[in-house]
Parts: sequence; C-alpha cells; structure tokens
Amino acid sequence: MSLRLFRIAWTVSRYRLDSLVPQDRLPPVIRWLWRFAPVRLIPIGDHSRGKRLRLALESLGPIFVKFGQMLSTRRDLLPPDIADELKRLQDQVPPFPGETARAMVEVELGKTVEEAFAAFETEPMASASIAQVHAAELHSGEQVVVKIIRPGIDRIMREDIGLLYTFARLMRRIPEARRLRPVEVVQDYEATLFDELDLNKEAANTSQLKRNFQGSPLLYVPAIHWSLTHRQVMVQERITGIPVADIDALRAQGTDLKKLAERGVEIFFTQVFRDNFFHADMHPGNIFVSRENPTEPLYIAIDCGIVGSLTREDQDYLARNLLAFFRQDYYEVAVLHIESGWVGEGTRANEFASAIRAVCEPILEKPLKDISFGQVLLGLFQTARRFNMEVQPQLVLLQKTLLNIEGLGRQLYPDLDLWSTAKPYLERWMRERAGPKGFWKTLQKHAPELAHQIPELPVLAHQALSDREQQRRLYRQQTEALTGLEARFQRAAPRARRLRLGAILLAVALAWQPMLGWAEQQPWPVLVAAGLGLLLLVWR
Repeated sequence: MSLRLFRIAWTVSRYRLDSLVPQDRLPPVIRWLWRFAPVRLIPIGDHSRGKRLRLALESLGPIFVKFGQMLSTRRDLLPPDIADELKRLQDQVPPFPGETARAMVEVELGKTVEEAFAAFETEPMASASIAQVHAAELHSGEQVVVKIIRPGIDRIMREDIGLLYTFARLMRRIPEARRLRPVEVVQDYEATLFDELDLNKEAANTSQLKRNFQGSPLLYVPAIHWSLTHRQVMVQERITGIPVADIDALRAQGTDLKKLAERGVEIFFTQVFRDNFFHADMHPGNIFVSRENPTEPLYIAIDCGIVGSLTREDQDYLARNLLAFFRQDYYEVAVLHIESGWVGEGTRANEFASAIRAVCEPILEKPLKDISFGQVLLGLFQTARRFNMEVQPQLVLLQKTLLNIEGLGRQLYPDLDLWSTAKPYLERWMRERAGPKGFWKTLQKHAPELAHQIPELPVLAHQALSDREQQRRLYRQQTEALTGLEARFQRAAPRARRLRLGAILLAVALAWQPMLGWAEQQPWPVLVAAGLGLLLLVWR
C-alpha cells in the first residue's frame, strides 16, 4: 500500500496537478509554505492542464479514470478545455495489445478465434478503464462486438480500494465526517466496482434491462449472445447509433433535442420507480441515439456493468421527498427525513424545513441551464452537517446517476425544465402505487402465494391457538414451580437463622475465657465495635 501511495504522489508531482489548484484560494500560511515545496522544481512541460490531468488519471488506473468520466459530464463545473480532455476517458483510454485480446478470447471460449467468429478485428473499436471492445462477425453473418476485461486489472483495483478503506477509517475518527459513513460508502462502491469485472453479471444486467424496455419507444438495449459470453469475455449485438455527446451530428440529422432530453429524464424515473432497476453508469460514452426517426428519438444503452436498486421503503421516501421538493413543501421534506431516521434525533421539523427552504427556494423556479446541482448539493450538505444528517450508502449510486443525467441534459437541451418533466411522472407513479390500481397489482402479484396459504388458514389458526394454550400451561407450571421454591426458602429461613445463632453461641462459649481476658485489656470503642459485629451476624 505504501508503494501505491508513493506512485500516486509521484504521478501528481510528475504531471504537476498542483498547478490546477487556485493559489489565491488557499489560506495565507499554505500559500507561503507552498513557495518552498520541492514539487515546484519539476517543470510543467508543454502539455495543457487538461491533458496533464487526463494522462495522470489514465496512469493511475480504473478508479481514477471513472472519477474523470464523472467529471467530464459536468461542464458547468469545469473549464471547457479540461472537460474536452476528460471526455476522451469515456472510450479513448490507451488499449492493451490486440494479440493479448485474441489470446484471452481463446482461453475464455475454449476455442480459436477462427472457430468462434467469421471475422475478428485485432484493432479495438474503443477502450475504457476496465475493458476494451473489438468488432467481430459471427458465422451467421451478424455483426457483433466483443468486450474483453483488461488483464491484471483486479490487482490494481484491490490496491486502490485498500487505500480508500484506509482513508475512510481515518475519516471515521473525525466526528464531523462520521455522519458521512465513509466505510459503508466504500463497501458499496467496492461491491459495485468488482461486479464490473464479471461480464456474466453485466450480461445478466443487460438482459434484464432489455426485458424491462421491450418494445419501448424510449430505450433500446442490444442483445447478448450467451453461448459466447463468459467471465472475461462478452459478445453483444453491434449498434450503429450516434454518440449522445455528438450534438453536431444529432442536429445534422434533425433530432428533436428537447424531446430527447425529456425522454432521458423519463427513462431515469422509469428505471428507478417502475422497474427498481437502473443503469448507474450513464456517462455519455455508454449512451447512443438511434439514427432512425430523429423526430421520435430512441436511446440506446450499453455497458450495464453497474446497476442499482432500492428497497420499497427507500422508493416511497424518495418519491415523496421529490414530490415535496417540486411542490416546495419543505415541511413535508423535513418530516419525511425525520420519519426515515436520516437526521439526528430530536430534530425540530420547523427548523429543518426553514434550513432546506433557504437552500432550495432560489433555484426551483429556474430552467435547468440556470441551475447547478453541484451548488445545491453543497448547500444541502452544509445543512445536513448542521442537523447531523447521515449519508445513505444505498442512495450514493442514485445520486451519481442523477448528476450524470443532469450533465447530459445540459448538453442536449439547456432550457429543459427538469421539475415539470419529472413531477407528472412521479404523481402518476404515486397514484398507481397507493391507489386501487396499485392494490390490485399487489394482490395479483401475491395471488399464487395467497392461493396456497388460504386453504391452510384454518390449520394455521388451530395451530396458533394450540401453541398459545401450550404457552399458557407452561407459564402456569413455571409460576407454580417458582411459588413452591419461594415457600421452601421461607420454611428454610427460620432453621437457617437458628443454626447461625447456635453456631455463634457455641463459639462464644468455647472462647469465653480467652475473650474475657482480651476484653479487659481493650478500650470501650473496640468493645462497642465487636458488639455491633456480633449483632450483625445474628441479624436476619
């Protein structure tokens, strides 16, 4: 681990990432000390600041690359030159050799590349932080893509996760940071990240997402070829859409960008609330737009290695919280947080609602182009710190996905009104969930189980009554036994008192003569103490 820390420090120094920190925003003491830092002796070189940051993240491995991918979607938070460079992390990470890829395919499939495919391109189509993709053709003539995990990537990831755990445990010792639950967040991130190394899981996620949107005009998911899919190799239908970040190409084909942005919001809420199964890695490198029918744009999603889901309780609380935000009912938001246990005990709803109102009220009436969720989240985190609100690890993936959706929406249609787009969907979902239709669906879902249990109800009721009667008998028996023991102790008490008194009298008689001589030599306080001790011995 110390070697990995040294490498991170060396990479930061080599690419002079310290120059990205605004010096005028540092405390005066830090600015003064920084003048004598040895790292300043290293030349910055000819690369732009954006390229230096991208190269540093690439050299440090997948966890850092994913961080850069997330940053690349937030053009509202980054200068354009840095955002343009980080965009390359989505599918232009330096690849590993094509011959290595062929060898891995043959090992995983147990056959030669020529036996598995009619054609296989050694040069990769795209390369990302964890895997790279090669074009191929099946013997049936179907065009496919072959995804292959980078060799040795799991070792690097485990080292970085170990570092994250070290930092998280250090943070947990700080009372201010404890409410962020850093260790639990890293645990969730670890499970999610290592699921990406098993392409069988990604294939299963892809199939599930495809079923959820079967025949939908909103989203298309390419099919999986299961006979050619294994842990480190996955074969999938090839798609020919336009990358969602290529705004010029979308405009050139006449894509309705407003409808495209609105459908992106609808897809997100459909996945979270209708299906409770959402694509949690929705950066622009994983999303395409169909070339067919640009006036009714259809999304295409790939790379389902990271997915998320919520419990029924979290779904309900989240939907009610969002609706309360959209209605600007901050008191309801405060009450929901208190009921869910997300804020500290003893929090006053009125005070919490007032603090949330101060953060959210200025932004809810603005279009998306004038809203920065980064600033809103920062304000909410400051409010949460004041009220000891804990981070919910199960919602971290959802928050990350929502930030990706916002970044995507800003690029497609900056005037999108997120609130008016999402509010009708949530209201409809809540009506279906809590109304007669939702009750009927729940009844239908549990009908087979109920049909099996209803005939057994008389037997279960008789068994419950029998168990209750048996428990009453056992209680009576235990009560009678305790009463008998108490009576025996009461009868034995006088006898024990007589035995104790007799033993004391016998001891006094046997020791009378020596005691008498001893007493004549003692002062009266000692005799009083001895008398009190004798009295306590015979006292019950």
